[in-house]
Amino acid sequence: MRLIVFLFLFISSFTLAQVTPKPVLRDPYLQNPVKNQPQKSKPGQKVKIIHADEINKDTKYEGNRYLTGNVIIEHQGSTLSADEVVMYDEENFVKAIGNAKLVNSDGSVITSSEMEYDGNTQKGIARKNVVLTDVKGTIIQTETMYYDRVSNQAYFNTGGTINDGKSTTYAKSATYFLTTRTIDLTGRVKIVDKDYTLEGDNVVQNQNTNVVTINGYTVITNNKNPKNRIVTEKGTHNMNTKESFLTKNSRIYYNDKILTGDEMYYNQLTGFGKATGNVTLDDPLEKRYMKGGYGEIFEKKDSSMMTKEPYAVKIFEKDSIYFAAEKILSYQKPDTADITKKKSYLRAFRKARIYKSNAQGRADSIAFNETDGIMHMYTDPILWSGEKQVTGDKVEAYFNTTTENIDSLKVIGNGFAIAKVDSLNLLDEFHQVKGKLMTVYYEGPDIKEIKVIGNAEAITYADEFNKKTKVNDRIGVNVSLCGIIGALFDQRQLQIISCSIGAVAKTYPMSQISPQQKKFEDFNWNTKDRIRKWQDILVDSPNYEEIKYEPNDTLYNKVQEVAEKEKAKEEAKKPKRVRK
Repeated sequence: MRLIVFLFLFISSFTLAQVTPKPVLRDPYLQNPVKNQPQKSKPGQKVKIIHADEINKDTKYEGNRYLTGNVIIEHQGSTLSADEVVMYDEENFVKAIGNAKLVNSDGSVITSSEMEYDGNTQKGIARKNVVLTDVKGTIIQTETMYYDRVSNQAYFNTGGTINDGKSTTYAKSATYFLTTRTIDLTGRVKIVDKDYTLEGDNVVQNQNTNVVTINGYTVITNNKNPKNRIVTEKGTHNMNTKESFLTKNSRIYYNDKILTGDEMYYNQLTGFGKATGNVTLDDPLEKRYMKGGYGEIFEKKDSSMMTKEPYAVKIFEKDSIYFAAEKILSYQKPDTADITKKKSYLRAFRKARIYKSNAQGRADSIAFNETDGIMHMYTDPILWSGEKQVTGDKVEAYFNTTTENIDSLKVIGNGFAIAKVDSLNLLDEFHQVKGKLMTVYYEGPDIKEIKVIGNAEAITYADEFNKKTKVNDRIGVNVSLCGIIGALFDQRQLQIISCSIGAVAKTYPMSQISPQQKKFEDFNWNTKDRIRKWQDILVDSPNYEEIKYEPNDTLYNKVQEVAEKEKAKEEAKKPKRVRK
């Protein structure tokens, strides 16, 4: 019996010795530095056989040993098991076939149908149904994976998925740095969790912090409401806290609005966002556009704030309204008449300005109900329409949302309306109406009628058409004091159509009214700060040169001159006292 065993081992050894092993055909990733030359391994770095049911060496693998049955080999603290392993001893290289499993010294595990491993470079390739599981449970699945145990990296470019228990990532190619647990993803990348989907071209995902670094065009979409999304080309996104820091070509879509800026922050859970630089907020549904140097949004409250030289545009089809101030707010509130509906509001604080082709204004603050078309102007308000000016303690403007024009104004407290008698000349002549409560009515784009209640006063210029010369002749100046005054603009003329309750009215010929009587004491015609084009709202004041008006006091001055001469004559006739 011993003889038979001896003969078998002798014959086997002789047979194995007769077959000359051939070098392995390597994947380019595993090529030797010198082509077709086996690398010399250092002592102690050889791949070790821990277990195998059988060890064979024949022509099956071109003279290289192969191990079968519960094969386990070890190298540098990592173990590889498989159904069959081919040993390329001269090259310190192995091929694992069937149920291959590599357990690395760091605790990560790679399983696949086939593996190749170079013991000298510690690089390997896993093929077919590849699964990498790291120490914290992140699972990567692909068809071909390249790995490097020295740099502790794994790479695939055949498409794969990454699952960390909270989100699933789909990518064309990825490099996983196992030491830092960061994954560099390229190609079309898609990361999906229960709430959001991130799609981009080049992102880096940190499995420790769950922060995604964005390095290309990327979209982060709300799964429940796909219209709410983030678009950016550079930044970071925290998959845990849902916070995004965006730094290039970024847009935040929320509640049918669009926020942009040079640098942006947004929290998808709280709905708070802010932007700096060239900030814009576009609201297509409300037909409103805002721009400034800094902005904040509050998605859940449906409100926003803009500062640093902000302005807003309420877009009308024919004639938009422009707003500017130190701070602008926009928000929505439930309609008290119907809680299922909302009303939109715009507020401008400190040095507020507005521009519309037929109405321009200033006030310390302006509040605009966009839904109902009601505007409130607080603290030193002033409103211009054509060559007409209205001031008071508070001004309320009522817009017709259909015609896009102002229907009327209500001036509460110290109402004062001034109108240039003839805008075609520079004569110092102005119609004036004032009182406690004033209502101004528009016809089309221009002021048509004024009604004043309480301490009403008016100064108006009266003309009469001359049939011979075919022009108006100046009759004089009317001064009216009434409890209630109704005045009507007819072309360039202001006619007092009603003067009731303690009415006192008098017409002064031009020769009998002094320059002081032609204006009320608080007359304040403003041409320096007047807004004449929409760009004027972008500065505190356009600081126009004050218009200098020519006095029209020729007749009065002549009469005064004659009166002075007559007075001098009378004085000359009086006897003079001589002191003795």
